[in-house]
This record gives sequence, structure tokens and C-alpha cells, in this order.
Amino acid sequence: MTADREIVISRVVDAPRELVFEAFTEVRHLSRWWGPEGFTTTTRSFEFRVGGEWDFVMHGPDGTDYQEWITWTEIVPPRRIALLHGEHRDDQNAFESVLAFTPDGAATRIEMRTVFPTAELRDEAVEKYHAVEGGQQTLGNLAAYIAEIVRKGAEG
Repeated sequence: MTADREIVISRVVDAPRELVFEAFTEVRHLSRWWGPEGFTTTTRSFEFRVGGEWDFVMHGPDGTDYQEWITWTEIVPPRRIALLHGEHRDDQNAFESVLAFTPDGAATRIEMRTVFPTAELRDEAVEKYHAVEGGQQTLGNLAAYIAEIVRKGAEG
């Protein structure tokens, strides 16, 4: 059982599943919306494939830099992405996330299920790093970014 070690966040994005999935798979998109409000992202390397890695830095609004690293463990277009996320390769505290993309009428429901190695690491992420609010803000940034793409597509 993982209930004491997990965080589950979901959001409905007003766009087709293929477009929402694409926003997670191409660095040109990810770099524009990834992270909580006020954060920016600098990508060092990016290879979207099972076993591929995304090495990046998140820049906080207070000027703090956060070294981040993701490797993809499963990719099922356009339904599911599983990944391991830590500060660096071999990070003992890395956590697993599974993103599910489900049609919801003309929109897409994203569910992000994150499981930490221990309940203590989950609690630290929630209390110290505001992981729930940060995750909600990140999916909010995604929704706003996709709304802009859809709007521009409708214009031209």
C-alpha cells in the first residue's frame, strides 16, 4: 500500500488528449510551462524516450536554483507517462510519478500520482516544499499554456 507515501493531483485541461500529451513530451513546450507559479526552467539535456533523461534547473522566484533530473520509465502515447524524478541520477530520495491522460468530453483529464520512497519524504515534500500546491500550480500553468496554443491556432 502506498497511500501514506503518495500525492494525487488532477486537472481537466480544455484541449484534446494528443495536444496535452505533446505538451509533456517536447522540451519546447515543457520549458514554457513546467513548475509552480513564478518558476522558470532551464534545460541542460532532454531525450524523451524510455530510459531517456531530462536534466534541468528550476529557478525559483526568490532566485534559488533547484537542480532536477527525470528519467522516463514508461511511455504509452497518448495515455500514460511514468517517470522517476530526483535531484540527480542515483538520487536515493527520487520519487515515482505516473501521469494518466484521459478524454473528458472534448477536454482531457490529467491525473498525476506521485509515490515517494517513504512517508517521511512525502510529508517533507508537502510541508517544506508545498508539493500539493506546487503540483496544482504546475498543472494550472500547463492549462494556461495549452489555452494559449489553442487560441493562437484558432486565430491563424
